[in-house]
Amino acid sequence: MTTTRTDATTRIDPVTTADDGAPAPHACACHDGPSRRDVLAGLGALGAAATLAACGGGGNPAASPVATEGLAAGALARVSDVPVGGAVSARLDGTPVIVAQPEEGTFVGISAICTHQGCTVAPSGDGLACPCHGSTFTLTGEVDQGPATEDLPTFALAVEGDQVVRA
Repeated sequence: MTTTRTDATTRIDPVTTADDGAPAPHACACHDGPSRRDVLAGLGALGAAATLAACGGGGNPAASPVATEGLAAGALARVSDVPVGGAVSARLDGTPVIVAQPEEGTFVGISAICTHQGCTVAPSGDGLACPCHGSTFTLTGEVDQGPATEDLPTFALAVEGDQVVRA
């Protein structure tokens, strides 16, 4: 059943109704854009993508591993690459880790996986920082500032020649 109505702009639109009198969808020039549902779904997908990108930790240049050229198998870094009172990012069996030297000659291995929500922590000044939610940690893996409430797991390191290895 088809009826006609006049809207506020005095345009005449045909309105098709079903047998029960409810308006049926129609294809006119006034409805050629995305629906509200399409817009909201798109915004939701965009928000989800932004959240995943933020938690990936991949865009943080400080998280780049140290150069591994010339390192022995199993070595994480050169002693000379790890500053006293600082740290470098490395990989242990494909997992991101931190090699820190809080005091001269003392090396600490630290998991680079934030205990808050699993983002990759990176060296930042004289500590470690999570780029996702702002947690900071000391060079021994202890929580300095939340939202993380648990320290980063640590593991023993040793120096063999001029290289730092897992003990």
